[in-house]
Order: sequence, then C-alpha cells, then structure tokens
Amino acid sequence: QLQASGGGLVQAGGSLRLSCADPGRSFSGAAMGWFRQAPGKEREFVASISASGSRTKVVDSVKGRFTISRDKAKNMMYLQMNGLKLEDTAVYFCAGRRWGRTVETAAPDEYPFWGQGTLVTVSS
Repeated sequence: QLQASGGGLVQAGGSLRLSCADPGRSFSGAAMGWFRQAPGKEREFVASISASGSRTKVVDSVKGRFTISRDKAKNMMYLQMNGLKLEDTAVYFCAGRRWGRTVETAAPDEYPFWGQGTLVTVSS
C-alpha cells in the first residue's frame, strides 16, 4: 500500500528527497512516519507527521537537516534530507498509522502499515 522511493548514493553533505506514495488514499486520515535501519542495527525512528500535516516530530540526530512533509492532495509524504552524513546510511521505510490515529508518534509499534524500504548510501 505504501511505496517508498528516492533513495540512492550521495556524497556527504549532499541532499536527497524521499517520497512515500499512498495510492489507495488509505492514510489521509492517519499520521505517518519515516524510520530507518542501518546495517547491523535496529530500526529507528526518524520523523513523523500528523494526519493534517500541521505537526511534526523528528529525532534529535536529524533536526535542522531533515524535514518531513505531506501533500494530501497528491497522497504523498516526503522526507527532505540535507547535509547528509555517513551515519545517515540506512534503508529508509515509510509507515502509516491506522485511520483515525491522527497524532504523530515515534513509536514503531503504533505503525501497523509499512512500505518497502529505499536504500540511502552516503559516501565520503
């Protein structure tokens, strides 16, 4: 249901924009989020956005560099990543909460719906 894209290889300091498509319009009434999993590490929260798009939450390690947004008219969610660092290398996943769960949250257990990952590799 959720389709993540936009990953790739980028040099440190560069930018990428990840996209998450919701073709079924299943999450227009739900909060959504981005998570990532680096090799050998557990999946971690990156950013989340409320159903309306008016509130966001980001992990401290990406504050000031990453911006989460959503375009409800296009049924899309984005993660703009600037100032990429080597430690941002990971597979990035988009996720959605159940309909009616409108509040953004960092808890992965609150997201029952996940897209496939998109790989972001930051090189020196």
